[in-house]
Amino acid sequence: MTRYDVIVVGAGVAGSLVAHQLGRHGRRVLVLEAGPGAHEPPADPLTTYLTTAAKVPGSPYRAHPAAPWPEATDLSGLSGTDGTPGFRADGHLRQDGPLPYASGYVRVNGGTGNVWTGLVPRMLPEDFDTESFGYGRRWPLTYDDLERHYRAAEEELGVAADADEQREHVGLPFPDDYVFPMRALPASRVDRILSARLDGRRVKDPVSLREVELRVVGTPHARNGVPDPRYDGGRGYVPRGRDGQPAPDSRCVGNASCVPHCPSYAKYTPLKTQGRWSTTVTLQDRSVVSRVLVDGRGHATGVEYHSYDGQVSVAHADVVVLAAHAVENARLLLLSGLADRSGQVGRNLMDHPVLLTWGLLPEDAGPYRGPGSVSGLEGFRAGAARRLRAPFRVELGAWGWVWAKGSVDADVHHFLTERGLFGAELRRAVGDRIRRQFTLQFEMEQGADPANRVTLHPHERDPLGLPRPLVTYNLDTHVKEGMAAARAVSDQIFALLGAEDHTDYTPVAAWPGRFEHDGRTYGYRGAGHAAGTHIMGDSPATSVVDAWQRCWDHPGLYAIGCGSMPSVATSNPTLTMAALTLRSAERIEADLAARDRPGSLVAPPTSPAPNEPSPTPGAPT
Repeated sequence: MTRYDVIVVGAGVAGSLVAHQLGRHGRRVLVLEAGPGAHEPPADPLTTYLTTAAKVPGSPYRAHPAAPWPEATDLSGLSGTDGTPGFRADGHLRQDGPLPYASGYVRVNGGTGNVWTGLVPRMLPEDFDTESFGYGRRWPLTYDDLERHYRAAEEELGVAADADEQREHVGLPFPDDYVFPMRALPASRVDRILSARLDGRRVKDPVSLREVELRVVGTPHARNGVPDPRYDGGRGYVPRGRDGQPAPDSRCVGNASCVPHCPSYAKYTPLKTQGRWSTTVTLQDRSVVSRVLVDGRGHATGVEYHSYDGQVSVAHADVVVLAAHAVENARLLLLSGLADRSGQVGRNLMDHPVLLTWGLLPEDAGPYRGPGSVSGLEGFRAGAARRLRAPFRVELGAWGWVWAKGSVDADVHHFLTERGLFGAELRRAVGDRIRRQFTLQFEMEQGADPANRVTLHPHERDPLGLPRPLVTYNLDTHVKEGMAAARAVSDQIFALLGAEDHTDYTPVAAWPGRFEHDGRTYGYRGAGHAAGTHIMGDSPATSVVDAWQRCWDHPGLYAIGCGSMPSVATSNPTLTMAALTLRSAERIEADLAARDRPGSLVAPPTSPAPNEPSPTPGAPT
């Protein structure tokens, strides 16, 4: 079959959800996925992960040359002859900006939704209009417009959290009777230690000069825990396993490998949604879409796609939905020469640049037990201070120093080469260091800036002959001021904890995201939260898609996902992306239903017979 109601490009979180929703209505949906299936012989993701030397986000999967993806190992830091920090970017995603876009993604069935952390906090109501704080872009919808879809997304992803805690300590306006599908995950050991020493204490924000009260607050997780019997009016919630089917005993057991792989499949992945697809949804992997087809009126009519052997095929549909990640969506629109009346396709690329600080607690911090972060500090996300510096959320890291310094092999190397320790003495020293490690992860909001963008590389091609994506990226003063404030807050927290600070953005090669600001050196990692490349707005002159994620210039063409978001705020964006997707799915179904509605047949007016007078105006006929 080459004719469908809907073609969805990409089988990640957004693509899988929109296909599921439309399939429930009996729509014929073709999902084209560039990567191979996520569970293919001869090796499953766990085996591949365990046998891969570099434990990076994409390590459970093997990229096919026809569908490459960017990895953390593609970037390396450099130092110029004058000591100026620099970087080198290799691999699929080429770069020419002052600073590196430090995030990757995965092109495999399920997409980056296979390798994410599983954290799903909501955005705050004020996050939908950063223009009022003097930066970024305003959304064409509000938190209230999205609230119903937030609840629906929390059901689809299976979220574990405490609504009362989110109301009181985050300030989210949940309905009074709302509870999450599952109860909050238990606090980790490091959470309990930090809570005992920090809750109620105050630190000064050096930019706004105001004091902020600290409190350790649980983070919502898309991860199976203990269902809340009060959910859905007392009907409760049943967790789902890897195949999307009910699995009451599928709970997080603390494997400590959520990124890149959860062996117990307690964490949500798009494969769970795919397991519930109707028979009218067809998944075709190893299919790299290269062009969206439109008719003479600009209406989307289908797509052109390549198989791995180079064969080119065409599929047709009344609606085309691009859900292939913010970078790949922009690349595909540019390849097609579509939706760019505003000149904003590919522009406004955003991420969460993450400032890491790390050290040793005086006692056992309990690292490598459970999810990478269970709790955080929420007091720097909102308020007037964001006029002066980027707001940030603090994740409390529970995986030791792995994100900052690499695996524990780095600790072994330190004591072997720098301290000359061997045998029992080496084991004691490594054990003492590892058990006391903890990390603070400051996720900075980055505002929409048209200078940060994805374009097509002028001459470099991938193995299918398609131009590689080229990124130009930088951090503005607003973000750098946020990082300066975060580092000052970190210094105060370390002092309150009595912790040894080991933060050090060296060696240069390990920190491509390295820069100087006001005489101090900072380094950042990418959170993998790409957004903004087909930005949403209320005018076709200034945005790519409308509030439903429909491309302004092309009826029947949707670009969905984080690329539509006008701001990335301080929350991990997956839940907001899922809510937007469910909202768009409603619009697509309504449009298809209107297409299918029978027209009313009205008899044409008859002309008077010869020599018969015309009816008098207003008289019955």
